[in-house]
Amino acid sequence: MARTARRAVTARMPTSATGSRVVPRPLALALALSPRPRGFSLLELMVVLAIAGLLAALAVPNSLRFYTAMQAREAARTSVAILRDARERALSSGRIQDVQVRPVARRIWSERHDYQAPASLRVTVHGAAQLNHADVGVIRFYPEGGASGGGIDLWREDGTGTAVAVDWLVGRVSLHALPGAR
Repeated sequence: MARTARRAVTARMPTSATGSRVVPRPLALALALSPRPRGFSLLELMVVLAIAGLLAALAVPNSLRFYTAMQAREAARTSVAILRDARERALSSGRIQDVQVRPVARRIWSERHDYQAPASLRVTVHGAAQLNHADVGVIRFYPEGGASGGGIDLWREDGTGTAVAVDWLVGRVSLHALPGAR
């Protein structure tokens, strides 16, 4: 009887996705064989710096305009909030509530609030002549829901502005762009 010999078969798995074995080269050899030296030339650095300077020159004035516009919006919202709070307090407490405005100091205050507008704004107030005194304008809210009427105008340095108006009949507070404002 003849005996057949069995041999064990082993399979070899490839070490890379392509099936060939990748042998890493030392870093120094890889750098020596690269077609171009690593890094940036002086010309490339100068071009990048010139572009960055141009972008900075354009961005700074726009960011300043954005900041002053943001301050003006915040001043308008705060003025509306102070006036609406005074109206609500007059209705709920049954007592007259006054909001006072000192335009020269850009200050708006009531019984519960005190706000100083930024120096970049010019503030004017329109109120009933009987309530105003010295350099302070007064907007009064009555317990029945009415008001003395008037408003606060907030002007920016570029000539744009916002009017915060108070309706004398129902005491409603609203925001409007000032005529002539962009």
